[in-house]
Amino acid sequence: MIHHSFLLRLSTLAFIVTHLLISQTALAKREIREPEAATGFNQKKAVFAKQYMVVAANPYASKAGLAMLDKGGSAVDAAIAAQLVLSLVEPQSSGLGGGTFMLHWHNKDQKLTTFDGRETAPQNATSELFLDGNGKPLSWSDAVVGGKSVGVPGLLAALNKAHEQFGVLPWKVLFQPAIELAENGFIVSPRLEKLLGMNFNPGIHILPEIKNYFSPNGIGIKAGDTLKNPKLAKAFRSIANEGVDVFYQGWIAKKIVEKVQNSAISPGLLSLDDMKKYQAIERASVCGPYHQYKVCGMAPPSSGGISVIQILAQLQSFELAQYPPNSLHAIHLLTQSSRLAFADRNKYIADSDFVSVPVKGLLAEDYIAKRATLINEKRDMGQAMAGNPQDSLVLGNDNAIERPSTTHLVVVDKQGNAISMTSSIENGFGSALMVQGFILNNQLTDFSLTPKRDGKWVANRVEPLKRPRSSMAPMMVFNEDNSLRLIVGAPGGSRIINYVAQTIIGVLDWQLNVQQAINLPKVTNRNYVTTLELDTDVVKLKPALEARGHKVSVRALNSGLHAIEVIKDGLVGGADPRREGLVLGR
Repeated sequence: MIHHSFLLRLSTLAFIVTHLLISQTALAKREIREPEAATGFNQKKAVFAKQYMVVAANPYASKAGLAMLDKGGSAVDAAIAAQLVLSLVEPQSSGLGGGTFMLHWHNKDQKLTTFDGRETAPQNATSELFLDGNGKPLSWSDAVVGGKSVGVPGLLAALNKAHEQFGVLPWKVLFQPAIELAENGFIVSPRLEKLLGMNFNPGIHILPEIKNYFSPNGIGIKAGDTLKNPKLAKAFRSIANEGVDVFYQGWIAKKIVEKVQNSAISPGLLSLDDMKKYQAIERASVCGPYHQYKVCGMAPPSSGGISVIQILAQLQSFELAQYPPNSLHAIHLLTQSSRLAFADRNKYIADSDFVSVPVKGLLAEDYIAKRATLINEKRDMGQAMAGNPQDSLVLGNDNAIERPSTTHLVVVDKQGNAISMTSSIENGFGSALMVQGFILNNQLTDFSLTPKRDGKWVANRVEPLKRPRSSMAPMMVFNEDNSLRLIVGAPGGSRIINYVAQTIIGVLDWQLNVQQAINLPKVTNRNYVTTLELDTDVVKLKPALEARGHKVSVRALNSGLHAIEVIKDGLVGGADPRREGLVLGR
């Protein structure tokens, strides 16, 4: 199914150059403060549009979303079309076999709705799912690859639920771009080739269906190859014509369950009854103040919303606007606030349908103020301890494995409705189990592998039908008059929380446009070490941070942020230069 030719290589080059030119038509219309440069990758410039815009992680997906907006579709319509294409062209990150969190802003009604399409554990799962015969947690590879790690996929149920409320175009129409690409083939991107060559998921070289798809005739696919996926096209057509029931109760469900239960590696517990009973959930958002703005995100089982809001709220009194972007003192403060937020996250946040998560306590003004007093402006605080918010439980910290392979997209339609949506199959290439042309998630490893720590139950332990905690952080920021200001999110495992918080600070405090904020060299601290992005100017801060007591590491930070800012004259979009995302608008 792969065709090599010189002409095809030329067409690939033309494709990449064309999209690069589109993405760099910068029209942001306000004065900005230049941040420190990120030198390890090609910079992108902000894109301006007057009517509507979509930003997705692959040009094919952005094009599909724009096509729906051109037809008069809603933000939800565009998001669905883009996500379906991502299932095909970015299979390592998300797809039909995974889950999602979606924020939807209805501009006319001034209403924010969130959809939880997170995977669920099988009803026969127990807290000992990832323990070996001696009661010890499994190794990473033993836990991730195969059927044991697969939860009930929630993506399609969430997309369907959102479409029922906010879709404009017929469900079937949204599948056409993905079907055509799957049948006719798409051009393999350099990123997909690179990730396949990194060999970080051993399952893709062992399990037959995924191995044969990515290495037909024993030859690995290369950037510029044309790859077709007729099996996925058949699944798309069936879901487009028959609705999501065929996925959760019909022939596709049967294939999923058979694959999981009969996996050659670590057979799983997923059943047809688990598939049939799955429901996407509409949840209340979590929101908090940051200066004059309101910042909103997903409630648990996502930890992203609470943690990003905590990081920002704890920094309010330090007035980061007075410091240059990514300056030493600003970065120090950001890492310290992040330590505090991650300490709370690791102890308290889990699926709120199973655990009493002290959401109000974690975001209470007096609690935030008390936590902020722990920040020493001159010295790194070391590993922070979780606080004691109101109504908190006695719990242990967890040891979930969270891998940075996810996707994020943002959309604003002609009516001003907006989507911020993060989707994932968890690890790169998920469980490596492939069914009907799509990869099944390994999201159950987002639970703590150990159900108890120091004799205390871990909130985020495996339980039947429970949803694992996530770091996905689709966010929206609103002005004082409740008008939409910023839509943002990222892939990146638990580092998502740092990426998103830093980007919001870049826009709101440092007055950068969204692209400049995304371009900023990244800095993370998940309550362990301070990590600086490799091959960027922020690495120059290493000696000064170490002088303040930081333990510092330098590594690649492949953030993948996408954002849209709403300004007076229209929309400004940004796509992360570290990945292959594209901004398109009219």
